[in-house]
Amino acid sequence: MDISQLTDAERRLWEAYPLGRVVDFRERPREPATEGADWGPGRTVRAEVVRALLVGGPRQEGEIAALRLHGARISGRLDLQYAEVAGPVHLWSCHFDEKLRLYGAQLRQLNLGWSVLPSMNGTSLRVDGSLRMTGCRVRGPVRLGGARISGAVFLDGAHLGEEGVALDEPVLALNRTTIDDDLQADGGLVVHGEVRLAGAVVAGNITFDDAVLSNPGRTALHASTLSAGTDLHAMRLRTYGRLNLRGARIPGQLNLESARLSNPGGIALRASGLTVGTLWMDRAARLDGSITLHGSQFDVLYIAPETWPDEVRLDGLTYTRLGPNEPAERRLHVLERDADGYVPHAYEQLTAAYRRGGDDAAARTVQLAKQRRHRATLAWYARAWGYLQDWTVGYGFRPTRAAAWLLSLLLVGAVIFAWRPPPALKPDESPQFNAVFYVLDLLLPIVDFGQQSAYAARGAYQWFGYALIVLGWTLATTIAAGVTRAISRQ
Repeated sequence: MDISQLTDAERRLWEAYPLGRVVDFRERPREPATEGADWGPGRTVRAEVVRALLVGGPRQEGEIAALRLHGARISGRLDLQYAEVAGPVHLWSCHFDEKLRLYGAQLRQLNLGWSVLPSMNGTSLRVDGSLRMTGCRVRGPVRLGGARISGAVFLDGAHLGEEGVALDEPVLALNRTTIDDDLQADGGLVVHGEVRLAGAVVAGNITFDDAVLSNPGRTALHASTLSAGTDLHAMRLRTYGRLNLRGARIPGQLNLESARLSNPGGIALRASGLTVGTLWMDRAARLDGSITLHGSQFDVLYIAPETWPDEVRLDGLTYTRLGPNEPAERRLHVLERDADGYVPHAYEQLTAAYRRGGDDAAARTVQLAKQRRHRATLAWYARAWGYLQDWTVGYGFRPTRAAAWLLSLLLVGAVIFAWRPPPALKPDESPQFNAVFYVLDLLLPIVDFGQQSAYAARGAYQWFGYALIVLGWTLATTIAAGVTRAISRQ
């Protein structure tokens, strides 16, 4: 490049580059680059000059060359496709007139903090250090699909996309990107459009605390098959559109504390096949839209009943522990909202969670609710039998009710047979008749007081005795099952 043609601003940068010095055109600290379109020649650097420095700029022995430019306007298109840049690139609070092209480039470090860009194409980009876009303002798409970042990626406080402007591609594309450290996208990140993390691998933490992801009626965050090294923190996250975590792997915690997920009329959270250590949704707002957790696996699922939306899909969902501690009746209302109808697996999971927590009464309540829900799917005659079982013994999960029925039958039977004693089979050998113990012989299948074998009712009383035998077997079995469960729990 003919350096005699450089402007004063470009000459300052050219002379500072081989020494790694900072060239700062800002007139005041934190001067926003949003006003950069009006910056004049005194702080304007042509993109071709920046490219010439990075690709083959001057070197000075004993110094480390670096591009450190602050508060400048970059006129023209900065095209670094397939370039290999040895030194770090710091373009802090700069204003780019045209999009930044980094397709297939290899950089040591890239810092675009607080800069303003029309768009950026960094597909297949390689960065040996960190990629920093803190506070950036990018109106168009940021393409980083297939990139490999050896350090961390910083998107905290960035504003990507424009409200009311819909793109036919993601505003932020990090699909199949590999990040060997953290992805920090918190601190007021605002995105108008889709954020795509499908197939991305992040070795460290992922942070979306206080971020706003807005793509109404579409996907706000597409992170299917995402692989995180530890946690994904999204406290106070606000999404307007679908949050898609299908098939993601997060070994630590997925923290959605105080989050607000909204996609009216659609899926607010799609997390089928998700594997997470702990899903934490403490104080999260009620989901505005449905939730899908088909086949998901959690060690701990912490979500209050009031957080669940009106429509859920829970078939195949497994979890070890469930919090916060709530009565079974409040949890059962959630299972009744399943769009797939009666899902036995969901009831079994809730039962197991209560049993692991030592609350056997709540576990029985869930099992009873399961039988009642199943009853609605049966033929009329099976439903009639189910109503009888429910009314009498609570499908076997209400042993105290069975004991009350048993006592009532004992009293009724004793009164009837005391008023009309049955004749003795062998009058000379039979013991004295006792109505109470005679009825006990009929009701209890194991006990034998010798009354039933010595006396035999006739006619209608004989049929009444048969009914006592059948009911006694049913009720005694129910009581025995309840006692067995209590003993095994202890």
